[in-house]
Amino acid sequence: MRNKIILAATVLSLAVTSCKKEFVDQSDPNAVRVDDAFKTESDIATGVNGVYQALRSSNCIGEGAQLWTDDRADDINTTDNQSNNGEPFQFSAFSLVPSNSYLQSHWSALYVPIARVNLILSLIDNVTFASAATKTQYVAELKFIRAYMYYNLVKEFGDVPLVTERITTKEQAKALTKRQPRQAVYDQIVVDLKDVVASNLPVTQPAAGKGRVSLQAANGLLGLVYLTMGTSLDAANSQANFTNAQTYLLACYNQKTFATLADIPFADVFDVSKKMTNPEIIWQIQYKQGDPIYSSALARNNQAKGETINSLFPSQASGGLLTNDLRNEFEAGDVRTDYSIKFAAVTSNFFITKFRDNSATAGTLGYGGNDWIIMRYADIILNLAEVSMYLNDNAGAINYLNMVRERAGRPNYATMQADPVYAAKYPTLKLAILHERRVELAFEHHRWHDLTRFFNPADLVAYFQAKNQADFDNSPLANMGTKDYYFPIPLTEVRLNPETMYQNPGY
Repeated sequence: MRNKIILAATVLSLAVTSCKKEFVDQSDPNAVRVDDAFKTESDIATGVNGVYQALRSSNCIGEGAQLWTDDRADDINTTDNQSNNGEPFQFSAFSLVPSNSYLQSHWSALYVPIARVNLILSLIDNVTFASAATKTQYVAELKFIRAYMYYNLVKEFGDVPLVTERITTKEQAKALTKRQPRQAVYDQIVVDLKDVVASNLPVTQPAAGKGRVSLQAANGLLGLVYLTMGTSLDAANSQANFTNAQTYLLACYNQKTFATLADIPFADVFDVSKKMTNPEIIWQIQYKQGDPIYSSALARNNQAKGETINSLFPSQASGGLLTNDLRNEFEAGDVRTDYSIKFAAVTSNFFITKFRDNSATAGTLGYGGNDWIIMRYADIILNLAEVSMYLNDNAGAINYLNMVRERAGRPNYATMQADPVYAAKYPTLKLAILHERRVELAFEHHRWHDLTRFFNPADLVAYFQAKNQADFDNSPLANMGTKDYYFPIPLTEVRLNPETMYQNPGY
C-alpha cells in the first residue's frame, strides 16, 4: 500500500481498518509519495515541525488537554452531565466507558506524533545534510517526543501497542496491533531518552529555538520516567530506578541558568512578555499572540463574567472553575494563591487566573500569547524532593521542598509541622510534597499523573473516598474504584483484535 503525505492519518486503527482492499490498492495520480516528499534537509525540517505541531492539539498534550488530566483528578470538575451525551462528565465522575469518543480522540492524538516520528526516522538517512550536527539534533528531538508520547500512554492506559517503525502494509499494522507490557514500553522510553541525553542538543534552547527540546528537558524527562518506574513497576528494582531518577533529575537541575528558584518571581513564570527569556521554563508549546489560529485561548477561556484580570475578552461565562477541594489547599499568604485564583463578584465563584494576557495585542477577541509550559524547574525540584524521600534522604527532600515554599513566601516545612492545621492535613512528608506539587503546578495538567505515581490503585481509591463529597459538586466520589487507575482501551481499538488488544480490568 502506498503512503501518501497525509501525516496525521497514521494511527494503528486507521492503518488496519481504513478501507476495502480494492480501494487502498488504488493510487492517486496527483498525490506525492512520502518517500518522494522527504528529499532535502528542508523537507525534514518541515516534517519535524509537523511533529511539534501535533502536540498542540487539545486531544494530545496542548493547553486544552485538561479532560484527562485536571478533570480526571480532583482539581477541576466537568459538572455538566447533559451536554455532548455526558461524555466529558464521565472523566470526572469515574464513569468512563470504552466507547467514549473523547477517549478515542485522545488515544489517536497521542499516537499521531509517534507515527510521524517513525516516518521521518525511516527516511532521514536518505537525506543529505549540510551539517551532520543538524541531522543528529533532529533525530534526538524526534526520539524525545516519541518517548514523551509513550510516557503519557503507558501512564494512562497501562499496556499499549509499541511501534518504533514506519508502517507500510496492512499485515505489518495487524502484527503491531498488540498491547505490550508496561515494562517493555518503559524500556523503549529509556532507550530513546538515553540516546537524547547523549546527543548534541543544546543544554538550553536560545530564544529562536524556544519550544524545541533541549538537554535540560531530556534529563528532566528521563529522571521522571525512572521515578515513575520506581513507584509503579517491580518493587525489586525500585531502588535502582530511584537512584537513576536522582541522577538524571540532578543533571537537569545542575543545568539551570539561575541561582535559586526564589530569584524568579512566581508571576514571571506566566508573564507573556517574559516567556522567551524566563530561565525556569524548560519546555513549552508556543502560541502566537494576536493570531486567530495560533494564539492561546487559555486567558479567554478562564475569564469570568465582569472580570478583566485574564483577558480583555468580554466573557459571559463563569470562567475556569476549580473544586473547593483544591481551593482549600491554597494557603493564606501564599503568593501562588492570589496569582492563581480569584473570586468573581458577578458569578459568585472562584475562577482560574494563572494564565493571563489582557494586552492590547491579544485584544477583545482574547487571542492570547500564553505558551503552554510542559516542564519547568519547580516541577524538577519537587521531583527531586520526591525521589530523595524514596531514597530515605528526608533532609534532602525537605531542602528541595523548602526551595519551592521559599519562592511562594511560605514558612519552611519544619515550621509548618508545628502548625496543627498543616500537620493534620499533611501528616507525612509524602503528603506534604504532594500538596506542594498540587498548589505549585495547579492547572498545568500534572495532577492525575502525580496521583497515579504517588499512590497504587487501592491507595488512590482510599485517597479520593476520604475527601468531602460537598467539595466536588456533582462528581460522585463513591464511583471511584481501582479500575479507574487506568483509562479503558477505546472500544474501536479492542474490536481490532480482542485477544491482543485486551481491555483493562473492570471495563
